[in-house]
Amino acid sequence: MFENLTNKFEEIFSSLKKAPSLSEKEVDEGLRGIRQGLLEADVALPVAKKLIENIRPKAIGQEIIRSTTPGQMIVKIVYDELVKFLGDTKSEINLNAVPPVSIMLVGLQGSGKTTTTAKLAKYLEINNKKKILMVSLDVYRPAAQEQLKILGEQGSILTLPIVNDQPPIDICKRALSAANLNGAEIILFDTAGRTQIDLQMMSEIKQIQSTVNPSEILLVADSLTGQVAVDVASEFKKTVDISGIILTRADGDGRGGAAISMKYVSNVPIKFLGIGEKIENFEVFHPERITNRILGMGDIVSLVEKASQDIDQENLKKTEENLKKGQFSMEDYLSQLKQMKKMGGIEGILSFLPGVSKIKSQMDKAGVDEKIITQNEAIILSMTKKERENPKLINGSRRKRIANGSGTDVATINKLLKQFRLMTDMMKKMSKGDLKGMNDKGIPPELFNQLK
Repeated sequence: MFENLTNKFEEIFSSLKKAPSLSEKEVDEGLRGIRQGLLEADVALPVAKKLIENIRPKAIGQEIIRSTTPGQMIVKIVYDELVKFLGDTKSEINLNAVPPVSIMLVGLQGSGKTTTTAKLAKYLEINNKKKILMVSLDVYRPAAQEQLKILGEQGSILTLPIVNDQPPIDICKRALSAANLNGAEIILFDTAGRTQIDLQMMSEIKQIQSTVNPSEILLVADSLTGQVAVDVASEFKKTVDISGIILTRADGDGRGGAAISMKYVSNVPIKFLGIGEKIENFEVFHPERITNRILGMGDIVSLVEKASQDIDQENLKKTEENLKKGQFSMEDYLSQLKQMKKMGGIEGILSFLPGVSKIKSQMDKAGVDEKIITQNEAIILSMTKKERENPKLINGSRRKRIANGSGTDVATINKLLKQFRLMTDMMKKMSKGDLKGMNDKGIPPELFNQLK
């Protein structure tokens, strides 16, 4: 998300940071570039204009701090304004009500409400230690209720049993009774969507709101729809008391303008981002961290949090023990590849790092892509247990067998073995505290060169 905008901002800030001083004309040129970048990222025109209006007087009339350059000061000003536009701080979901707490999810058909209901349920179950009941009120879309039931079974989340031909309001009443009986602390109501906003849809949502008295009404919007999502947020806000927004398919939106525009237009916080198809692909929206990503500063805090959730701690501990002994086997390498895939692969990890566009550019030139992870995984899985423990056993005939088993060729096997030898040497040095020959990111240049 925000890839296009990040690339544009990095380009603008790169030239501004180098300047020892900035004239009003140079600042205006930089702001024009920022405005263009915002519009290209699908930020609504009034929002882009307002953002530049807020930035300009501070950038022109700034008091330069001695320890910073004018360019760095402008980056700070842009950062502060973007954080304000995105909501200052993360917005917690409101569970301050007598259980069972009702939460409604609303939005257009196809925005991802049903999948998001399951993702939010799993999030609340894991992070808030709550028992959740999911309820489908979509009696119009074929198999909509069955879809939520299947998601519940897959995620081990309680769902309200389906009763055919029961109207939404009666389902709501049955859900409230069922929650009290089975001890559910939170009820998530997945409301029906339409292809467009209509009076019937809004009337039904109002009736549901009156029946369940929700602590939150969360608008689920598809970030890929850009300006349409912004218009939807505006229309819902006029009719229903939406309290927050969940943006779906954020990982597929390279522009990210919807996020910036929706918060400003609706004046309600963006609370979560849907970043993939799996039930765990769901994250809290942190305005300051998102702003760091937009400005190319990275988001190491989120990366560490994601790693702590996704990484198998037992395998990690085992690998650490091997490293302390100066050992690093193909089995350890396979484990690392699997953990990397769980964290979203190379692209997923890079999206959190500072200067991501430059890193990706270097990787593109080196011919590095996601296929390397899958390919190396297939090669290692084609090895015997003894070969993984001791790659030195892999002679010419074994290389041919492994190549045939992994659908690669001997040259690719040789390349992986060479990479592995370099990695092993690096791990041994790190275990002894010898970091000579490493670059500023802790990677020996020869290892990166081997990825070419």
